[in-house]
Amino acid sequence: MNKLKVALQKSGRLNEKSIRVLEECGIKFPNGGGKLITESPNFPIEVLFLRDDDIPQYVEQGVADVGILGENVFIESRKNIRIVEKLGFSSCRLSLAIPKEKIYPGLTFFNHKKIATSYPNILSDYFAKNNIDATIEVISGSVEISTGIGLAEGICDIVSSGSTLFTNGLKEVEQVLSSQAVMVSSNNLNADKKAILNKLLFRIRAVNKAKENKYILLNAPNHKLGNIEKILPGMNSPTILPLVKDGWSSLHSVISEDKFWDIIDELKEAGAEGILVVPIEKMIL
Repeated sequence: MNKLKVALQKSGRLNEKSIRVLEECGIKFPNGGGKLITESPNFPIEVLFLRDDDIPQYVEQGVADVGILGENVFIESRKNIRIVEKLGFSSCRLSLAIPKEKIYPGLTFFNHKKIATSYPNILSDYFAKNNIDATIEVISGSVEISTGIGLAEGICDIVSSGSTLFTNGLKEVEQVLSSQAVMVSSNNLNADKKAILNKLLFRIRAVNKAKENKYILLNAPNHKLGNIEKILPGMNSPTILPLVKDGWSSLHSVISEDKFWDIIDELKEAGAEGILVVPIEKMIL
């Protein structure tokens, strides 16, 4: 039987969240004991635990069929693979930073300077686009100490909170790229593996859609239902059920997370009472 080979980061910031997204999709697999490859007993996938930087090459070569990695790693790799889904977690940015005591007049600061980075392809493209002539010093780790030891006059590195930059006496001055976790795929999947991938993507989208929405229940007098229904359109329209209390009904609907508090305020003003908000585990559209 065909199995889809899924490459995950074996350690680091994407490892736990990548495992969690598969588990939230109902996919079980043993992932302990330092094993680098394991199979799911309830879904046709094999999971390979690899170095993040190796995943693009292994997917291109067909060692793995798909992989979860940072969008920054995908872009830097320049491999012949494609993004099939942006996963919405592990957001970060690739930014330029300089010593905090330096005055920053703009991108021209970087002209004729040496900049340390682990992302030379992305950075060279960025500098070329902005007509900056700089020397790129490629290093594989501990980029943030480069200015302190005199290796470079600025850096380009991944930033999440900015605390690492601050600790090393640096300040962020330009964002080069925004990034998040993505699922990438080989361009040469057979029909069976494409079908498995589509089933996996269906589950991932259902899980992620649920995280973006809340299920809401409320009670209201019948004469106020019209106004409340306009506030709560739901996926198609709200579900309205009569209550034992004469002249009252219960409305059930779904609202997006980003509009949640504004809608709650509107509902209260329109006469809604007993508002109950429940997280959604899966959402199938």
